[in-house]
Amino acid sequence: MSALPGTTGRRRIYLMRHGHVDYFGKEIRAAGGDFSVVPLTPLGREQAIAAGKALSHVPFDRAICSGYPRTLQTAELVLEQQAGEAVPPLEVDKGLVEIQGGSYGEVKSRAEMAAKMAFHFETAADPGATMLPGGEVFDEAMQRCVASITRLLSEPDWHTMLIAAHEGINRLILGWACGAGLAAVKAFEQDTACINLLDFDMVPIEGDKSGTEIERIMIKAVNLTPYNYAKHGMNMNSLEAIFARKPR
Repeated sequence: MSALPGTTGRRRIYLMRHGHVDYFGKEIRAAGGDFSVVPLTPLGREQAIAAGKALSHVPFDRAICSGYPRTLQTAELVLEQQAGEAVPPLEVDKGLVEIQGGSYGEVKSRAEMAAKMAFHFETAADPGATMLPGGEVFDEAMQRCVASITRLLSEPDWHTMLIAAHEGINRLILGWACGAGLAAVKAFEQDTACINLLDFDMVPIEGDKSGTEIERIMIKAVNLTPYNYAKHGMNMNSLEAIFARKPR
């Protein structure tokens, strides 16, 4: 098993959220409100490039995205900033697609959409809670994204991985990683194109010469935004910023 230099079994995941998007853009309207097709805005591209420059010295062995255009573009822009390193091929893991939302009802403005979405993570720990009425159950979404992470960690020959995913999925992964599960989801804000840093100590499975399992998880950084490290002026949460007409 590959491990971070100086360690015997430690692996690192740089877990990103995609850059800024516009959920009222022409692509969404053309797709009948299908949020899975939304691309990065010019601001989102700037944010992803800033993250890529901050990570340009990091030698990634693997690079993963959910396959949605916004995560694909974010990962590609980050990898384009690599400074003289061999860039791994970008892989897609469907287990990391965003939590599937339910019905928003009739929405006529950005402000109305922001109001509907404002507290949708607050109920994640309630039994059977879903992402809006009729949406995916939070607990089931956590199970699928954690299954993807644990499977990736079980695979050999890498020690540093980039993952470009989504706000909801990242919140679920961080809730699992900190040991508090769904109860912690509401506390992990994820600004657009942010970077989280998670280390995993892997040990051999007893009686299985080739298998490994997680012994310990360490969260080393959360919600870093290289385009504004101090977050000065970033007074809106990420959803408020996405639905604002002037997100800066």
